[in-house]
Amino acid sequence: MPVKDPSSFANTSDIVTTHLHLNWNISFQERKIAGNVVLDLVALKDNVDKVVLDTSYLDIRAVYVNDAEAKFDIAERHAALGSALTIHLAQPVAKDTKLKVKVDYSTTDKCTAVQYLEPEQTLGKKHPYLFSQCQAIHARSFAPCQDTPGVKITYSADVTSPLRVLMSALHTGHDDAGNGLTTYHFQQKTTMPSYLIAIAAGNLVGKEIGPRSTVWCEPEMVDAAAWEFEDTEKFIATGEKLLTPYEWGRYDLLVLPPSFPYGGMENPCLTFVTPTLVNGDRSAVDVVAHEISHSWMGNLVTTANWEHFWLNEGWTVFTERKILRYLHGELERQFSSIIGWKALKESVKLFGPDSPATILKPDLSSGIDPDDYFSSIPYEKGFNLLYHIEKTVGGPDVFEPYMKSHVERFASKSITTEEWKAHLFEYMEKNHGQEVVDKLKTIDFDLWINGKGMPPVDPQFDTTLADQCYALAKRWDEARNSDDLSGFAPGDVEKFTATQKLVFLERLTDCEPFPHHLLAKMDELYKMTAIRNSDVRFRWQQLCVLASYKPIYPHVVAFITEQGRMKFVRPLYRLLYKAQDGAELARETFIKHKAFYHPIAASLIEKDIGLKQ
Repeated sequence: MPVKDPSSFANTSDIVTTHLHLNWNISFQERKIAGNVVLDLVALKDNVDKVVLDTSYLDIRAVYVNDAEAKFDIAERHAALGSALTIHLAQPVAKDTKLKVKVDYSTTDKCTAVQYLEPEQTLGKKHPYLFSQCQAIHARSFAPCQDTPGVKITYSADVTSPLRVLMSALHTGHDDAGNGLTTYHFQQKTTMPSYLIAIAAGNLVGKEIGPRSTVWCEPEMVDAAAWEFEDTEKFIATGEKLLTPYEWGRYDLLVLPPSFPYGGMENPCLTFVTPTLVNGDRSAVDVVAHEISHSWMGNLVTTANWEHFWLNEGWTVFTERKILRYLHGELERQFSSIIGWKALKESVKLFGPDSPATILKPDLSSGIDPDDYFSSIPYEKGFNLLYHIEKTVGGPDVFEPYMKSHVERFASKSITTEEWKAHLFEYMEKNHGQEVVDKLKTIDFDLWINGKGMPPVDPQFDTTLADQCYALAKRWDEARNSDDLSGFAPGDVEKFTATQKLVFLERLTDCEPFPHHLLAKMDELYKMTAIRNSDVRFRWQQLCVLASYKPIYPHVVAFITEQGRMKFVRPLYRLLYKAQDGAELARETFIKHKAFYHPIAASLIEKDIGLKQ
């Protein structure tokens, strides 16, 4: 029986979905998806007299139970969670009874899961485009469903569209539907939660980059994307060596238009990625290692509800860095972990060290929107807990076989933190005895999981690859009161990788804001403003805006309006809003470009800059 989910209205303790089928017709003109959803359900107890589904801003037209029209009602909307759709059964059903529920409906212009792009918002400028983003609780805005990660389903779809359709499932064929329309057929046979249902439609072409991988995008950038991601198979194969065989058949990549709000989204069979990764130097493709790691951590072994979200993301970051270790060595894993620690500190500072949002397993029972707690905390605090456990129990030789056992034990299940911890102790006792269990008992799990703020243990990462970055940052910090900057030269960063430049800049953001003449000199020598790597570009702009260095403002506006990745745009909007003469610019920029951003991103940015409570 699924764990109670405070972010869902569905009566999953009474009845659960086993399969979901979508019959959809896409209208780019109306910006709507219309059709029906068919849910296969099974009762978990006797005397079940209703089915409660999650919805959000849907136009529900009719409901059928086993082909007979059924009565239904839609509850008043909850601001964050949407509206419960209650379907009344003609008579109570007994445990193990199977039902087929069909809902005729269409999405509305308030659908938060799907963003529609006008042709001019795409790379090719000729065709419209749409894509979805359902994590955390947005699937309910494009289909009535039990929208909780605690219920894992198979799904299928028949989608009619004037433009090519891709989904987070295997494409099984397509038919000519007439009038310039095509019906595309999809099947996902591995169980997964509703938030992983995904769709994209547009002028899309594909290019093979491996034995089980194709990169998809608009034709104007397909060659560049294929080159950027050609090492994808190495990441998959390394994950298989570390964990279990890859279960999803295909691992395709879709490079989305720039308004996509995340670095990547691990939709099964079709990872969505931001075009900010396509830099022409493969300097940002480690994001793909993260999304591939989700194939096991999150997609196969899933959080029971959003309070346990760290089980998805902390485990995925840990696995991603293991893949980096296997491909590039332990020092690269340590270097990546240092960057993550910085991101964690910034998230804790943003929320405040005493905020409930900094708890690894937060309480969402008061109807909090999981999006409001989205940050680096479940990723990096979760990673650091697993990293600390690994060091405590004896290192990779002890911990890596346990990683595989974790996947084998919980594959196709949705689990809680308590279930994870119980298996951890069970595994260590069975395979390594009381000595290792005693080591585990030295860890204050309650403080790690339920404590606020930063982790209770300093990870003491190896700084070998970061020391040069730290040394250069220290020199600049010490020069803030000096007029003699002759000791600095372009050669300081000539041999730095993009990641080392990133860490150098991150270190500088920990210092007091820099005098403007130092920032100007740094840019003159190191050509920071001209760098195209998005992570480095973001950190440079952050450093400058923290100092209210106005020459950077036009570059910030350009960056936050040419891509919508929340990792970059939300902090820059917040900083610009607080900077000298920046508040009005931040608000004007957002209002002018609001339609460019994905609905999830737009809603959060509005809160960041005081336009919405």
